[in-house]
Amino acid sequence: MSEYLFLYRGGRQPEDPAEGQKVMQAWVAWMKSLTDAGKLKDPGQPLEPQGKVVRNASGTVTDGPYAEAKDLVGGFTLVDAQSLDEACKLASGCPIFDAGGTIEVRPILNMGM
Repeated sequence: MSEYLFLYRGGRQPEDPAEGQKVMQAWVAWMKSLTDAGKLKDPGQPLEPQGKVVRNASGTVTDGPYAEAKDLVGGFTLVDAQSLDEACKLASGCPIFDAGGTIEVRPILNMGM
């Protein structure tokens, strides 16, 4: 079993509180399905859109990120899966696709630490 990081990108925001509640229920149901399957390692957190970028070891810090909104990482989740293919299959049930977002699935490199 390996660990995979889901990075959520883009997706439109709900237009009203009722739609927001419906979207949240879909996310809760999807997270529960991952939990019930024994695949959810860490549900992660949503991220604020603004932040800073540390450019080098000398302490250069700039505002950012300045990617297009559709490319900004909006949150993350950590799952267990047997393979990258299984992790992608787990990601395919995510409600972010209903809002036009995407998920970048990245294997966690085991550093043996």
